[in-house]
Amino acid sequence: MALIKSISGIRGTVGGKSGDNLTPEDSVLFTAAYATWLKSTHKDTKHVVVIGRDARISGPMISQLVIQTLIASGIDVIDLGLSTTPTVEIAVTDFKAHGGIIITASHNPKEWNALKLLNQHGEFISAIDGEMILDIAQKRDMEYADIDSLGTVKSVRNGYIEEHIDKILALPLVNTKRIQEAHFTIAVDAVNSTGGIAIPLLLDKLGVKHVHKLYCEPNGQFPHNPEPLPAHLTDLSEMVVKNNCDLGIAVDPDVDRLAMVCEDGSIFGEEYTLVAVADFVLNHNPGNTVSNLSSTRALRDISEERGVKYEPAAVGEVNVVKKMKEIGAVIGGEGNGGVIYPALHYGRDAMVGIALFLTHLANKKIPASALRDSYPAYVISKNKIELNPNTPLDRIFEEMASLYRNHPINTEDGLRIEFKHDWVHLRKSNTEPIIRIYAESQSEAQANQLALYIINQIKELI
Repeated sequence: MALIKSISGIRGTVGGKSGDNLTPEDSVLFTAAYATWLKSTHKDTKHVVVIGRDARISGPMISQLVIQTLIASGIDVIDLGLSTTPTVEIAVTDFKAHGGIIITASHNPKEWNALKLLNQHGEFISAIDGEMILDIAQKRDMEYADIDSLGTVKSVRNGYIEEHIDKILALPLVNTKRIQEAHFTIAVDAVNSTGGIAIPLLLDKLGVKHVHKLYCEPNGQFPHNPEPLPAHLTDLSEMVVKNNCDLGIAVDPDVDRLAMVCEDGSIFGEEYTLVAVADFVLNHNPGNTVSNLSSTRALRDISEERGVKYEPAAVGEVNVVKKMKEIGAVIGGEGNGGVIYPALHYGRDAMVGIALFLTHLANKKIPASALRDSYPAYVISKNKIELNPNTPLDRIFEEMASLYRNHPINTEDGLRIEFKHDWVHLRKSNTEPIIRIYAESQSEAQANQLALYIINQIKELI
């Protein structure tokens, strides 16, 4: 598997040849490039970087490589140890650090790992900054500290997840009393990563007394594909039904994506995690909303019903955050279960999503399945076309835009075409010759039919 270098960091499978996989040399190289960039943007100061990792088997090894490289670069390190992505993001600003590195490959299988790079705001670095870091790495233009200027490990804060939870509990919209009075019984699938530490602790502090743990041992041995999609949550669904739970909660290995199972074992749906949380937030704090161009139209519908502004953003957390800041959104995120609640911080955070969702469910006093059915019903069909490397993708996108020039279109991130209640989003891959086609309609059959129609049009153009 090739090493994937992007503006937000690097990821790959562990082992193999340098430059082809995520090897120790690659971990050192990109950490050193990040350190060099950081020092160039924050001069005349002693630099501090927060790091944390999920429970992957390779985590301790890569963590030590990162820490020692930062020390060699003259940077002090605050090591959170086993942590979550949103916890590291919050810690960067809490400690007034200059940046952060999260050692996690998110939803990828256990053989993968990655370095996710943060700026001083605890947010993913911008495209421009990412390009600078990639350029430094390519040119091997790193600079290390002399013997009297080496960095140190300033603090090891393995308990910082609890600090994160306390901040969530302090939010005005999180009602622990109402959650406690609901007497919820909840099952948790944490895919044997750090969610196994964070989610049961969060639920306990929220007043949930009956928690059934599934795969909550943070040993990095993922029992199923760690991406929280319906096909991977069958064990959780069975546990929910078997134990008469009110809800099942699933998170990915670094706890920035949230999916839920209803009391009858049906899937609430990743796309509707954000919709439900946004519904609750807008009930108490009306304001603008944002999701990415490949997310369900349901968020737009509930926003427009309240007379607030909805705007789409290009795919990617950094793009959603940028758009949220531009329009002053009170809630936003992505349809992959990523909730971004600015009242806490600008990052996808499954933990704050859980707290807000449970307050909403407790207020409604209805089953999770009934809550899901109260929202506009849409289904997204996800497809792709594999192409010849020489296929002129730009020309195809231009011709498709011309074909649908009488429809509302968005070219910010590929091509999105709006119909009355449906939409199609075409995106080019940055790493392989394919076009991804996402189509949404009010039934699975209609969404698949729309996607197939667009696919056939593209094939005719080719």
